[in-house]
Amino acid sequence: MSLSSLLPNPTNSIWDRDDAKSAIAKGTPQLGALVTAKIAAPPYGQRKDWVPRSEADFGDGGAFPEIHVAQYPLGMGAPANANKKKSNNLPVRLDEKGKIKYDAIARQGHGKDKIVYSSISQLLPAEVLSEDADELQRPDAETTAETTEETRRALEMLTNQKIAAAMPVRHAERAAPAKYIRYTPLQQGDAFNSGAKQRIIRMVEAQVDPMEPPKFRINKKIPRGPPSPPAPVLHSPSRKVTVKEQKEWKIPPCISNWKNAKGYTIPLDKRLAADGRGLQQNHINERFAKMSEALYIADRKAREAVEARAQLEKKLAQKEKEKKEDMLRMMAARAREERAGLRNPNEEGSSSTAEARERNDLRAERHRERQRERNLARAAPDKR
Repeated sequence: MSLSSLLPNPTNSIWDRDDAKSAIAKGTPQLGALVTAKIAAPPYGQRKDWVPRSEADFGDGGAFPEIHVAQYPLGMGAPANANKKKSNNLPVRLDEKGKIKYDAIARQGHGKDKIVYSSISQLLPAEVLSEDADELQRPDAETTAETTEETRRALEMLTNQKIAAAMPVRHAERAAPAKYIRYTPLQQGDAFNSGAKQRIIRMVEAQVDPMEPPKFRINKKIPRGPPSPPAPVLHSPSRKVTVKEQKEWKIPPCISNWKNAKGYTIPLDKRLAADGRGLQQNHINERFAKMSEALYIADRKAREAVEARAQLEKKLAQKEKEKKEDMLRMMAARAREERAGLRNPNEEGSSSTAEARERNDLRAERHRERQRERNLARAAPDKR
């Protein structure tokens, strides 16, 4: 018995690359070789819950009648825009220099006759070419006279309309001539006070007041707004606006200090701004400076006079005080001489009696001052 007979059969087949290549070359695929899967519809009777999705599901045949869904085998009968999605993408176009043209973005949403400037070069004046030389030639005399006559007639028509509207009695509405009508009443009784059987009536058109306001309201047509979206406007690069530029661009509202037909409540600052007072410059007269300087000099002179008067009074008080001290010194010296026996008090007679009385008064006054100072010192020792 061999070893291979004892072993169990292999579960996986052995695949050799060389054997597979040779088998493919001969047309007989081996196990494990690469096989392409082919999409096919389920057999008839087993197509429950199956719906064909792509063209490969139909194979080379037609639709499946037992499957009740919209089917388009090989794309037959399919709507043209079934697989197309709406998009706002624009095709990329290049100019003569090979650069992308962005004009289509600016022209999107506008009509064909709309003039849209998408670059600064389109705003510059075009150069005069030789082809346009004939168009730029001066018109002849006949064309000039014709254009002048048409312009004159148009201006004359506008001028006549303005003049007719401004006149108190319009030229176009002149009064028609009077008409005379013979009137015969049916009843010939006392129809007229005069007893006449007929009467002639003069018909005149009633005069119209030119200053009378219109009796009927005129419905004015509102102009149509701009198309959407509006045409792009070329601007310079955006930059930050300064406070000074904001103040310069601030336009005050038009407010009248005399008329307020709608009765708006207007603040006082707006009224003052509309009055134009902010534009006026305040000019101070130079005499105000002269007056202030004169007042300053007068005040200084008055202060100097008051100070000089105070100094003089102080000097007079000092002299009076020195005089009193000299007198007391002399009286003290005389008293010492009398006590020492150098001077006889009876020699002077009545004059000594008056001086003694004066000395007693001064002594009593000095005593009262000392007593007052002691009382003050006793009452407020911290101010001593």
